[in-house]
Amino acid sequence: MSAVPFEHRSVLPREVLSLLDPRPGEDFLDGTVGGGGHARLILESIAPGGRLIGLDRDPEAIQKAAEVLAPFGGRVILRQGNFSEVQRHLQEEGIEKVDGLLLDLGVSSYQLDSPERGFSFRTDGPLDMRMDRQSGLSAADVVNSFEMEDLARIFREYGEERWARRIARSIVRERQIQPFESTGQLAELVRETVPGGKVPTRIHPATRVFQALRIFVNGELDHLSLGLDQGMDLLRPGGRMAVISFHSLEDRIVKHFFRREARSCICPPRIPVCSCGHTARVELLTRRGIRSSPEETAENPRARSAVLRGIRRLP
Repeated sequence: MSAVPFEHRSVLPREVLSLLDPRPGEDFLDGTVGGGGHARLILESIAPGGRLIGLDRDPEAIQKAAEVLAPFGGRVILRQGNFSEVQRHLQEEGIEKVDGLLLDLGVSSYQLDSPERGFSFRTDGPLDMRMDRQSGLSAADVVNSFEMEDLARIFREYGEERWARRIARSIVRERQIQPFESTGQLAELVRETVPGGKVPTRIHPATRVFQALRIFVNGELDHLSLGLDQGMDLLRPGGRMAVISFHSLEDRIVKHFFRREARSCICPPRIPVCSCGHTARVELLTRRGIRSSPEETAENPRARSAVLRGIRRLP
């Protein structure tokens, strides 16, 4: 267990509550419960009888959420697991539908600030990046074993990194001399490789590479798509879903999914007569993504990139 206290300051708390509109007696799902910040606010709003089911891949997050949410007693159900398997988790708890669902896709301050988790290049630590450290490939496994073309694809697709191929080539060359084991080692190689990487800038040159590896190692985009599909089926008529994303790849998936489900036809524009059989299942609660205020960003700089979108399930 890390000596760093598990902390994750919830972003856009007022805006999330406004979109989800939790009411007394309702059932809610927090698919990324983290430190329990949003969950606590929802539980206060659905009292006295409402329940909240909280999921998280990180067992340390579940432990912290259990401490934070302990005052709510049996109204809280916490399970370690991925929100992409939310239907299974709810079925095992005997719950068929919920009135609201929240996904906060951000990495917690605890995960970023704990060197041993390997999410950040700002402090040196093992090159891990797994949300659940008991399963799957670590970032070090990927960097040390994948072919150059595969590494370049990961950096390009998941990090939108301009110098993806150059960085991948440098990694393959360097690992023949010494395998990558630490975040600092990889960050320094990126700094040395990227043109202008040593020039002080607001954004560290390794930012996109670390983002790409984290997304790939944890399968974040695939899990997001699965979670949105399953979450939609779990909403009662009138149920609300809110999603907070932190980079363009996530937000694009959420935006396109919500817009598609709000349309009565999803046929390609060139088809003159509808043949898809699709019907609108939701109404959009946000035409454009909601962003944090300057005041919140000043207090919590990690809220700067957050985008909140919401929908309501139609009858």
